[in-house]
Amino acid sequence: MRLTNKRVIITGAGSGMGKAMAERFAAEGAKVLCTDISGAQDEVAQRIGGGAISLHVDVSKEEDIQKMITTAEKEFGAIDILVNNAGFGGGMAPLHEQSTENWDRVHSTNLRGVFFGMKYGVISMMKTGGGSIVNISSASGFVGWKGHSIYGAAKAGVNQLTKTGALDYAPHNIRVNAILPGTIWTGLVEQSKQHPEPPPGIFKLPGIPMDRWGLASEIANAALFLASDEASYITGVLLPVDGGYCIGFSGMGAENH
Repeated sequence: MRLTNKRVIITGAGSGMGKAMAERFAAEGAKVLCTDISGAQDEVAQRIGGGAISLHVDVSKEEDIQKMITTAEKEFGAIDILVNNAGFGGGMAPLHEQSTENWDRVHSTNLRGVFFGMKYGVISMMKTGGGSIVNISSASGFVGWKGHSIYGAAKAGVNQLTKTGALDYAPHNIRVNAILPGTIWTGLVEQSKQHPEPPPGIFKLPGIPMDRWGLASEIANAALFLASDEASYITGVLLPVDGGYCIGFSGMGAENH
């Protein structure tokens, strides 16, 4: 019960990694505000119970983030942990084939949404003596992924927000860290690969040193550690949870990825 009575907000909690984090945090004793744009957050909050509540939130809208923060303050009294997880891929294509509209759409959620979350999250946390922010970035914000120029640029921005936020808010007892997932088997991946479930022995993925898909539960485990008091002396960290992809990239050569 590492998060007993901690007050938590998780964006994008309706599916995939966000859902896994909401379930894991609640199991560790947290009160969780599950937010999403899809409507699935209602079912997640109802299923995990334990004081969990849900709210429809479009993280690209500043007024939605403000409502999210005030709702958590009203229902829980304060915010101890904020996980900025909401995001989407936006499709793969070379840079010259990408549209301005897609750039704006991807960045409005993946980067603008994190900016809003951090901005209003730290304002709330500074009033109550501190907290922990965990941003969900991506390995593609750290190394190059072919066809992911727009998505990678947004996630690189998240990495920079994380590092500068850690410096700006350390004096306020607010820790800011990020997780860099690699290739994680989630509902979105299942849909994009047109598989209703992981293929037999999902532990085969060439180009990943550990040679397998990551699981949403493994992202939840990492987020739990960074959010908890066990990581009380850790801030500004970009933590790859990627089966060794980021460190292996330079050693194996880009031609193998």
